[in-house]
Amino acid sequence: MKNKLFGLVGATPIVTAITLNLNPARKETAMHVSLMVAITADGKIARDAGHYPDWTGSADKKLYVEITKKAGVMIMGSTTFDTIGRVLPGRKTVVMTRNLERRSDRQELVFTQEPAEKILADLADQGFTEVIVVGGAKINYLFAAEGLIDELILTISPYAFGSGLSIFSDSVDLKLTLKKFWQLDESTLCVRYGVLRD
Repeated sequence: MKNKLFGLVGATPIVTAITLNLNPARKETAMHVSLMVAITADGKIARDAGHYPDWTGSADKKLYVEITKKAGVMIMGSTTFDTIGRVLPGRKTVVMTRNLERRSDRQELVFTQEPAEKILADLADQGFTEVIVVGGAKINYLFAAEGLIDELILTISPYAFGSGLSIFSDSVDLKLTLKKFWQLDESTLCVRYGVLRD
């Protein structure tokens, strides 16, 4: 177990981390599914469904690009896709939607009405071994409720909204184990949790 403290000296962040090397007994799947969300200090992902995430900092955005590009594919809901407003380069985007009119002839963009488990199976057939679920709250809930999330990656930004959207649109019961946390910049943290399975 690494045990390094992090903190600030003056205005210069010391970027070190605590990593807990825990190996809980859990069922491993062929596809590793991470849920990645930026949250405020009071646990909100947005003020409302149409709130553009311009409140997250450059360190969060840089980490988002790094993690999603490494996985090669991300899954989101149609509201999240519309909020972003475009296909992000260097990775495949799978958009879960109930709108049968939404279609794409681009290889890097897929609109689908398939259930989460079928999407993961199709991506595995295409050679992907890792996927990042990036919201919104309904999509996050769907994956959590079906027990498909292996890891939760939170970036905590220095804001508080008081009210707004939570990570999940409905109740979930996830048991987590801390894997790692570190400071992205002088005001932003990243926390990674593994999801424990019975």
